[in-house]
Amino acid sequence: MALKVYTSKDSTGAALKGKTVAVIGYGSQGHAQAQNLRDSGVKVIIGQRKGSANYKLALKHGFKAGTTLVSATEAAAKADVIQILLPDEVQKAVYETDILPHLTKGKVLVFSHGFNIHFKNIKPPKDVDVIMVAPKGPGHLVRSEFLKGGGVPCLIAIQQNASGKARDIALSHARGVGGLRAGAIETSFKNETETDLFGEQAVLCGGVSELVKAGFETLTEGGYPEELAYFECLHELKLIVDLFYQGGLSYMRYSVSNTAEYGDMVTGPRIVNAKTKAEMKKVLKEIQNGTFAKNFLKELQSGGKKFRAWEAKEKKHPLEVVGRKLRKNMKWIDSKEV
Repeated sequence: MALKVYTSKDSTGAALKGKTVAVIGYGSQGHAQAQNLRDSGVKVIIGQRKGSANYKLALKHGFKAGTTLVSATEAAAKADVIQILLPDEVQKAVYETDILPHLTKGKVLVFSHGFNIHFKNIKPPKDVDVIMVAPKGPGHLVRSEFLKGGGVPCLIAIQQNASGKARDIALSHARGVGGLRAGAIETSFKNETETDLFGEQAVLCGGVSELVKAGFETLTEGGYPEELAYFECLHELKLIVDLFYQGGLSYMRYSVSNTAEYGDMVTGPRIVNAKTKAEMKKVLKEIQNGTFAKNFLKELQSGGKKFRAWEAKEKKHPLEVVGRKLRKNMKWIDSKEV
């Protein structure tokens, strides 16, 4: 079934006229969406902990302490539309303490990821609209494309339509952040959440990270220098992903050598095979039945001891060690080290 795609012609943005939008959290998505909305003529206030790095960033971006930059509680009290752009694991606590007491009839709750609504960690009252506007790109890209006059595609979804105008509000919000310039696809909180989690775990983050490490380890264990293994298994990955991004798998295969394309088609299915796909199906099942969400929240909300240990261990992997050394000489890539 084809999904509905909305563009700029489908909304004038009128549904947000005269309304105040509170953006709770001024991180990656928060800073981008808040500024885009403000530049689109929407009245925006920021709810951010005073003294934090993101609070200082909001000040730098022109939000005023005590008026358009306040606590989460004050922002929620003043706003007609409340957008929660905090990490998934902290949303529930902030929602219950700072937002719910001010979530009166007729207000609108906005998310950019359906995690906490879909898994019922947050249960809004029935007399408010609950919508999603989810740009399919990181915040810096949402902002930079907007400033260029373009936009990043986004997803919209309606979970509760108490007012009967939830879709109009979602489209106005999508227009305000620049999403309608590139197209907004209507979906559901369920589908957005489950596909997003699966993509991150099986392909984009988990799958790619493990494939890169396994390739690096195979070459170094075979006696090849770490530097060559780094270039072949990590550095050059960007070249291939850029081709994917521009024209899909076919464009990548058109662009590389015949040797590379032949190796792609005869060797790829040996690496990612039926066993791999069977494990992917298990991963998807664990996402669908809530097992992943339960385990994730339990770990992070209990202090994240294992999570931090995993992070520390991964930073010491030989792939990361040699990469940090090599990137020092790659002035053109604006190396980011953490």
